[in-house]
Amino acid sequence: MDPIVAHCRDAIRRGSQSFAGASRLLPRGTRDSVHMLYAWCRHCDDRIDLQDLGRGRPANASTAGARLDALERDTRRALDGDAVEHPAFVALQRVVRRHAIPHHHPLELLRGFAMDVEDRRYRTLEETLEYCYHVAGVVGVMMAYVMDAAEPEALDRASDLGIAFQMTNIARDVLDDASAGRIYLPLSWLAAADIPPQRVGDPERRAAVARVVRRLLHEAERYYASATLGLRYLQPRCAWAVAAARDVYREIGRVVESRAGAAWDTRARVSGARKVALALRAGPGAWVQRRRDPAGPVRREGLWTRPQP
Repeated sequence: MDPIVAHCRDAIRRGSQSFAGASRLLPRGTRDSVHMLYAWCRHCDDRIDLQDLGRGRPANASTAGARLDALERDTRRALDGDAVEHPAFVALQRVVRRHAIPHHHPLELLRGFAMDVEDRRYRTLEETLEYCYHVAGVVGVMMAYVMDAAEPEALDRASDLGIAFQMTNIARDVLDDASAGRIYLPLSWLAAADIPPQRVGDPERRAAVARVVRRLLHEAERYYASATLGLRYLQPRCAWAVAAARDVYREIGRVVESRAGAAWDTRARVSGARKVALALRAGPGAWVQRRRDPAGPVRREGLWTRPQP
């Protein structure tokens, strides 16, 4: 096996069991490209916080700016076709060239990491959604290019799916993030619930935080629903894989919501057997969605929309 592809396959296998499982449903060539793109995203995320596959407490932010600058330098070199050494940047170079991914999209992801480096806070839902786009929605857009679905509406729906994934991440990890000094819940929502940002992690605030998180998860459902309408742009096996990933991540949000104030006693997970069941069910559902052919594009009323180049 190509050593770059092997490195990237190992990265997704160790970094995200949910996405690794869903990716097995993809055609081999598409799967290799998905793994290569994932490996670069994972590497950048880990370098910002000096983590290993997302594990461990984020490092001191005082040197994060220098690490971000180095990531941007190496990313631009890869995009420009210059020689790069790290497998993650070789992988990025290959996948961008192979699928004609516009160069501004990888740089948009780095902008999302910059928001963390800058210790940004999010006053409104719209600002939280902007963050979600930059750290996950744009990954969905790049994945759509990998799956040969570059129509503007397909890219919008792919962005919606990434945004929904990130809202689920925020809900699942809210206390871990708060312990690292990161607050992604809209500050206006916390204020309405009488939760000072610095008190999000307090045990006596669990019930109130759970109510805010439930509100976020209900918003995420709107983006999951919108993303489902994008399945018709994908080839059958790609649609199945995307639908499986969607359903597994959606289930994580439902686990968090069902636990209420106890949601963070243990990390919310979906069992292996449940993942298999969701993946099997996703196939027929994706087939039905692909067969639907509405007259003209379906409007995305009231949803946050990705920036246009």
